Amino acid sequence: MQKVPFQNFMGTIIETIASYAFFVDWEKVTINVKTIEKRLNILNYLIGKEDMNGEFYGLLKEYPEVITVFPILLATRDEDQTILNECLELEKYDFSKRILTEKDISSLYKFFKETGLESLVKEKKVKNLVDYVFGVEVGMDTNARKNRTGTQMENIVEGYVQDILTKNPDIDYIKQANKTKIFKQWGYSLEIDKADRVFDFAIYNKKTKKLFLIEVNFYSGGGSKLKATAGEYQYLNDFLSKQKIDLVWVTDGFGWNTSKKALEETYNHNKYVLNISLLKEGILEEIVND
Repeated sequence: MQKVPFQNFMGTIIETIASYAFFVDWEKVTINVKTIEKRLNILNYLIGKEDMNGEFYGLLKEYPEVITVFPILLATRDEDQTILNECLELEKYDFSKRILTEKDISSLYKFFKETGLESLVKEKKVKNLVDYVFGVEVGMDTNARKNRTGTQMENIVEGYVQDILTKNPDIDYIKQANKTKIFKQWGYSLEIDKADRVFDFAIYNKKTKKLFLIEVNFYSGGGSKLKATAGEYQYLNDFLSKQKIDLVWVTDGFGWNTSKKALEETYNHNKYVLNISLLKEGILEEIVND
């Protein structure tokens, strides 16, 4: 394979791989809300009540399970909460309880009031807690965007890998490949540098008996981590080369504009460093069929 000049490589990196599905995982949000919808509807009873203390007490006596949704009302999933109170003492809350004493309810009412949940429902700042939590879930789902970026990059690469398989029956692959999976699939004994090493993909050419290990990532933003990442892939390339195994590093993203020198060193050092543009040109197919 004729390696393109590094400046050409950098000239074809892309800004984003965010698809339309990147922003919100609506299916996950809907499932999460559906799971607790009945308990939220029970809590809707409190909306607009004047005697909040008394109504709260009566509701929890009859339906103690509603306390399990208190954390999500505050945009957290932790069933156990520890609070530093006004006296600088720690107060602990367990929202997984199903049997509540009067002392428990009194303590929970303090939590409900001091965290602002009482004001939220008493002053009718929301009309329906189911709709409110749907919005909370959407907000919390944005924290998963970073993971979706990694998954999206893997999906892009896997699409090209599967296309190669349709053209060449001698090519086989596995995802999230570790030493055990590789040996079980192809009887190939691989030495690894650390016990928990997992490669995004392993491709095996049954005709040439050649193993290719693929690592995939995308960096939309820069940072000091990128320099270390580039160095790690130099080390990994050399470690695998001693076993006559080729590492294929597929990376992209404008983040590399902040660490061009580090990437260039690895690009020139390693045999195979690709981006999405090179995948489109069929370079991966050329590599594994060689």
